[in-house]
Amino acid sequence: MTYYKTVLIVFSISFSIPLNLLAQSFTKTIISGVHWYDQHQNTVSAHGAGVLKEGTTFYLFGEFKRDDSNAFNGFSCYSSKNLSDWKFENVVLPVQSNGRLSNDKVGERPKVLKNPKTGEYIMFMHTDDLNYKDPVVGYATSNTIDGTYQFQGPLLFKGKPIKRWDMGVFQDSDGQGYLVMHHGDLYRLSADYKSITQQITTQATKCESPVIFKKNGIYFWLGSGLTGWERNDNFYYTAKSLEGPWEYQGTFAPKGTLTYNSQSTFVLPIKGSKDTTYVYMGDRWSHPKQNASATYVWQPLQIHEKRLTIPEFFQNWKISIQTGEWEKACFTGKIIENNDPEINYEGSWEHHTQGEDFSDSYANEEGAKLTYTFEGSQIGMVGVASSDKGYAQVTIQNAKGKEILSNVIDMYCKYPEASLKFLSPKFPKGIYTISISVLGEHWFWTEKSGKKSGSSDVSVSLDKFIIN
Repeated sequence: MTYYKTVLIVFSISFSIPLNLLAQSFTKTIISGVHWYDQHQNTVSAHGAGVLKEGTTFYLFGEFKRDDSNAFNGFSCYSSKNLSDWKFENVVLPVQSNGRLSNDKVGERPKVLKNPKTGEYIMFMHTDDLNYKDPVVGYATSNTIDGTYQFQGPLLFKGKPIKRWDMGVFQDSDGQGYLVMHHGDLYRLSADYKSITQQITTQATKCESPVIFKKNGIYFWLGSGLTGWERNDNFYYTAKSLEGPWEYQGTFAPKGTLTYNSQSTFVLPIKGSKDTTYVYMGDRWSHPKQNASATYVWQPLQIHEKRLTIPEFFQNWKISIQTGEWEKACFTGKIIENNDPEINYEGSWEHHTQGEDFSDSYANEEGAKLTYTFEGSQIGMVGVASSDKGYAQVTIQNAKGKEILSNVIDMYCKYPEASLKFLSPKFPKGIYTISISVLGEHWFWTEKSGKKSGSSDVSVSLDKFIIN
């Protein structure tokens, strides 16, 4: 292990935990980089997502992932009033019996628009084969926002499908809809949103995971580099017209942070009585455990004219849906350091301390395990992520020894950083035991060229617990 001095620097700027007790609840805030849970305490699975607001409710549409394959497993829909508590509505576009969205195909990046003229809901998505050699943009329709969408096939332009992969959508203030494609292709949708009438730009930008939004008459085009599932520093372009010219502006998060380990998928405006906050929505992919371990990075964008930034990573922040204002939040609770004698370590765990600011316990032996029994209603785990980290199996049992939660945490990061890696749902106040073990697996990705990326080991780290 050679990361300690670097971690001290990253830790000090990326994460801070007040040591006072219970000044603020964990809930009702937007927390990045940990599992989110629905009303059944199941993990929210909605990646490559988009959000559509209907009345006072936000609807989140995304990929309902699986771990054993990247094959299509349906598109999910969740609803929320506050962007923090999510209710599972349905798999609104399930696996089809045949065709481009059957169980041996790929379906990604679903985005839903409501057509202002017909009132119909149109879902757009990337369809493909499992080798990503047959990309086609498809669409589906529904009369209700959370109903079952009917897949209609390819979206056509001059009688032919759009054979591209990463895609997004944009609805301008006049209600006109657009299809946004990787590598800078932009298309105007027909009046009913079910076909394409015109190509607006060709190769205007050089990116994947495209996102367009507008503020004060300036269009922003976000995207990522081409690194497969691996993270990179996302960047953006601006223009005064969708036709361009599009001007490259650079990265919008500090270089080297890899957009806080995420890839852009959508920007959600929260327009309130006092301000409008634009929320960056990103995926923190975790190949191959995209269902068990992939999480979300949602951050408030700071915009001044053409300048777009996320200058600091707020792991925990909150927003007023009524006023549109946001503010930083802090985790509070009882702190249990990793050297607490009540933590039981089994296997080859090592403990490291440097000064007063940093210490952790880590192991890279499959099956190495730690357990801790606590009284409370919720527990969080802070750990150190780095390039040699792998997957941790986390389970929680109640006082009767019954397992009530099981999650897999991804602790891989290309650079060292310390942050909250796990936060349980809120349980009835009681006695619980949390277990964390080394799964013996790690994040990896093999490019088409055969080049491999990802973690070099399977280590797991505990810095501290936070108990609410």
